[in-house]
Amino acid sequence: MTTILITGANRGIGFELARAALEKGWTVYGSARTQGKAHDMAASLPGLKALVFDVCNRAEIAEGSRRVDGPLDILINNAGIIGPDRQSTLDMDFDGFAETLAVNTLAPLAIAQAFLPALRRARTGRILTVSSQMSWMGYGASDRIAYRASKAAVNKVMQGLATDLQADGIPVALIDPGWVRTDMGGKAADLEPAEVARGILKVAENLSLTHTGKFFKWTGDERAF
Repeated sequence: MTTILITGANRGIGFELARAALEKGWTVYGSARTQGKAHDMAASLPGLKALVFDVCNRAEIAEGSRRVDGPLDILINNAGIIGPDRQSTLDMDFDGFAETLAVNTLAPLAIAQAFLPALRRARTGRILTVSSQMSWMGYGASDRIAYRASKAAVNKVMQGLATDLQADGIPVALIDPGWVRTDMGGKAADLEPAEVARGILKVAENLSLTHTGKFFKWTGDERAF
């Protein structure tokens, strides 16, 4: 049976990922930042194994990793934030920028390191990190620049992790979920979170070393960095 961990599983795409994985009959661990959010998440997703940790708190992450029994087949780094209200290159909330980098860039690596022993115990351990089409370096859009920068940075971090874990047989890839109708994406977005979640799980399920270090759309098509 496949065992998966999804960070930020209490809402949005993460919640739908957890729901879809449970429907497959998988063992599903989902993280939330507080005990209250974890309780509500577990109540809404019967069968889910709730973990409580702030993705920026290394001690809490380490404690969460000790609660995962046995091998971990798939880690999906889903937790993320859109960043501060003021995030223009001409008017930047620098504390907010730092928090955005902490959550979107540093945390996925910290979580991957903490759960690496469990991933190594699985014969087919895989890491998939949710990035964004807004990370693309091919155009100079400047809105939400803290968010864009954090996602471009996590792309490079995960690309490097893919190189370092290749000898372990653990593929690492990135996923672009598109513009999704969630609290972050807003009501005007063109994609349903449940549909996107199913696509992301399919990519995760089929991830192999031939895909390591690559960036995919939620549909499974490879995309440019």
